[in-house]
Amino acid sequence: MPLRQVLHQLDLSTPGRGFTRIDQTLNAWLRTTGLHQGVLYLTCLHTSASLTINENADPRVLQDLEAWMADVVPESRPYVHNDEGADDMPAHIRTALTSQTLSLSVQDGRLVLGTWQAVYLWEHRSAPHQRTVVCHLMGEEQPLAKESLRINETIQSRHDAEAWATDGGVETEVDLLVDRLHELADKPSQDGHSH
Repeated sequence: MPLRQVLHQLDLSTPGRGFTRIDQTLNAWLRTTGLHQGVLYLTCLHTSASLTINENADPRVLQDLEAWMADVVPESRPYVHNDEGADDMPAHIRTALTSQTLSLSVQDGRLVLGTWQAVYLWEHRSAPHQRTVVCHLMGEEQPLAKESLRINETIQSRHDAEAWATDGGVETEVDLLVDRLHELADKPSQDGHSH
């Protein structure tokens, strides 16, 4: 099955320095793409915010990360680039120490993450900001055979194979639908393959 690409822009409002969880928003968008397996490339379009995968259960992990980063890149140090305030140059350094891009696997229309993992936009500025993350998804649509199997199983679960004996041999709508599905499954597609 050929790969398909989808580009999307995720616009986010941050409350200021700290972590904004985005994996749930990404999963909601992924469900709308029709792609069930592939790779999602994320790029943060800013020099004072970054992307990270980290703990999703205990918020103290994120607090400790923020405190550690403040110790490593203090605002109290004199910086040459200080036009936008004491947090400006430290935000650029924090971005350089972290990552502005992530590559994530997608399976069954969802991000493949560990049980305790989440994806965050890490805001390094003190004030709230509008941030943009570009999402570039490359993947495959759900295989027709898999979807056909699911539809067939749903219909078969409603189909009474012995009903013809009790209804005088009259075919029901479900009988006709099952027959038509079998015809379609046996008919070669336009690319020459049976579905």
